[in-house]
Amino acid sequence: MAILLQAKDRLLSRLKSLTKIQRFNHTLEPQMCREMCSDSFNQEVDVSNWKTVDSRNLGITRAMIPQPSWVVLKILKSQGFQAYLVGGCVRDLLLRRVPKDFDVITTANLKQIRRQFHRSEIIGRRFPICRVHIKGSVIEVSSFETVAKHGEGKEMVLLSQIPYGCDEIDLVRWRNSIHRDFTINSLFFDPFLNKIYDYANGISDLRCLKLRTLIPAYLSFTEDCARILRGLRIAARLGLSFCKDIDTAMHSLSSSIERLDKSRIMMELNYMLSYGAAESSICLLRRYNLLKILLPFHAAYLDQQAGKITAENPMMLMRLFFNLDKLVSCDRPADYTLWVGLLSFHQALVSDPQDAFVVWVFASVLYHGKWKEGVKFARDRAKEPVKFVPEISGFSEIESDEQLAVKVTELALSVQDCVNDLTKASSGYVFVSKKIERNVQQIFDVLVNSIESYNSGKRSHIIDYDMLGKGNLVETRFVLGKIILKTISGGLVAGEEEIDEEEMPEVLDKDSVENYLAKKNRKRGLQPSSAELKLKTAKKCKWTEKFSSINHELSMNKEDVVPKEEVEEIHKAVKNCQLPDKELKVRTTEKHKWIENSCHFDQELSINEELVQKEGSQQLGEETQKAAKTCQSPEEEIKVNPEKILEKKDRHSLSTEGTNKKRDKQKRADNKKKNGLLLSSLFKEK
Repeated sequence: MAILLQAKDRLLSRLKSLTKIQRFNHTLEPQMCREMCSDSFNQEVDVSNWKTVDSRNLGITRAMIPQPSWVVLKILKSQGFQAYLVGGCVRDLLLRRVPKDFDVITTANLKQIRRQFHRSEIIGRRFPICRVHIKGSVIEVSSFETVAKHGEGKEMVLLSQIPYGCDEIDLVRWRNSIHRDFTINSLFFDPFLNKIYDYANGISDLRCLKLRTLIPAYLSFTEDCARILRGLRIAARLGLSFCKDIDTAMHSLSSSIERLDKSRIMMELNYMLSYGAAESSICLLRRYNLLKILLPFHAAYLDQQAGKITAENPMMLMRLFFNLDKLVSCDRPADYTLWVGLLSFHQALVSDPQDAFVVWVFASVLYHGKWKEGVKFARDRAKEPVKFVPEISGFSEIESDEQLAVKVTELALSVQDCVNDLTKASSGYVFVSKKIERNVQQIFDVLVNSIESYNSGKRSHIIDYDMLGKGNLVETRFVLGKIILKTISGGLVAGEEEIDEEEMPEVLDKDSVENYLAKKNRKRGLQPSSAELKLKTAKKCKWTEKFSSINHELSMNKEDVVPKEEVEEIHKAVKNCQLPDKELKVRTTEKHKWIENSCHFDQELSINEELVQKEGSQQLGEETQKAAKTCQSPEEEIKVNPEKILEKKDRHSLSTEGTNKKRDKQKRADNKKKNGLLLSSLFKEK
């Protein structure tokens, strides 16, 4: 009877599973789902491919984790929950790149996570997460439980893949990994044990620089079409190649991104264009026909210019984004207003080509933040022709500042009109909101209203990346002007932070700026810049000159005063006592003076020779030997020995020549000085 009941339960369980699979299949194309289900039930998970790697062997330690993320991990761990770093941050650490953010996943549910932190909130409907505010940062914490509930249907498809006899926590991590978008994003890092868990050969794909989905790409992109944009973004930033499966699916499903929400489109595009991979992202969007959907005007421009690209006639749009990539990165991103402003500026030039000098002044005023300085800079630098077609119509230096102000204002108005066009349905898929439109138009308001009295108040020509990331208008205008100036002048920066002479800050001198850049590069782990190398070379030259002058001075003294053999003996004696370099220099100079005056001491020595030999020779010898052994300074030697000798000499002088006190006083002073020289010569002999 028991056997029949067990068989009945298994049959009912199997029927429920098949029912769920059929419901899941209705959301997909029938043929694709049949292939997927057939493959999944015939495929078994090879547990031998699961890898646990010591992170320290791959160069990853807990010291690389920012303090806010580390605090979140420690609090969750102290409450008995398992907590890991997951996704893109582990991927970027393995590639020696700066992660955009550090995401945490834990065995606690969302309510338990929220109870652990005072400033936290749960956001999201489809994939809810808990955002934790700590130490000025926002850490996104997800739960294993959330992903497991959301992927219930897919897990039924992958039911036969669950391995038997595996560790419970391994099973939890594996179940989570199969729901992720790409293999390189399915890695878990436990900083407490220094372990990286890899269930899908993600580390191997990273080594091959290959992007691969965990399930068939068509199915993965059908589930979430935003993965198409995310895959393009990751490939553009890291230089990854697509497998054939992904390449085919992207071409087939590119139009599905129109189903995405505007805010999601804007977020993905901002990640592409504001984090240092704008140029390569534009190329990939165009390759997979996504640029025609999102930015049809610029897609048509690129198609038109594709056959006309030469070294003498580059595409201005790609040059603008090339220079943008030189200024921003994952750890120093820009706000969306910057790249939307660049797109609008370029569209205005294509729609109505401008004189090169007007563009020079337009960019220079944005960069310098003052009308007069901007015009002066443009008149001094705008000498060579600008070779961009069709954006630039020619070059004619306008002499009147009033006429020039009118031309620049007209260009600014044209740019604002192009910003407005991005919010209209005629521009393609509308993803630019009215709020974004207003924020971008404010960048160019200063060139429309009272342009000649414009003063930004910015005192330095160094980018404030904190303000740039927050969308500060003054900083955004400054960087926008810099990008345009670099584009039309062809003066590309060799490294991101290289500063030209005209770009030096007004409140700092050149050495201060070079020191600032050197320190910043060292913090980021970069190679020394040319400015830093130049600074180091200058310091070495100063020290070389200083030491050469000292050596020259010593050589002069050596030639004039002391024989070479005696100098070598002095250096050897002092070296044996291991004196510091500064004290060595002082003592060597003093010995030179003692020996220089030794010739004058012979006459005085003959006068007092008999007295010294009778009353103090034995004591003098003992004290001199003791001083030589302990390497006392000349001042200490004088204090230890000569006073007793001088006292006896004074008594003898007063008894024999008491009538001549002035003579005795002068003689005592002279003898005191000469006796010190005697001791030094004895010290040398010992």
